[in-house]
Amino acid sequence: MKAKVHVYLKPGVLDVQGKAIEGALHGLGFGDVSQVRVGKTIEFDLAVGDAAAAETEVKAMCERLLANTVIEGYRVEVG
Repeated sequence: MKAKVHVYLKPGVLDVQGKAIEGALHGLGFGDVSQVRVGKTIEFDLAVGDAAAAETEVKAMCERLLANTVIEGYRVEVG
């Protein structure tokens, strides 16, 4: 089963990379861009046949390793 995890900073957490990208885009003439936020996507295969069990396992992975839940949120896709 394929799993995809989207990790992103929670609202209110300063996104330094996002601000740097926003500034660079403005410098390149893309002045309409604002509120840039940077996240990451983690994709992997999981040897679980049941989608519900896979989602539960991937969420446990996020809570323990893949996301810093103090400052980051995540969204899981399995299928």
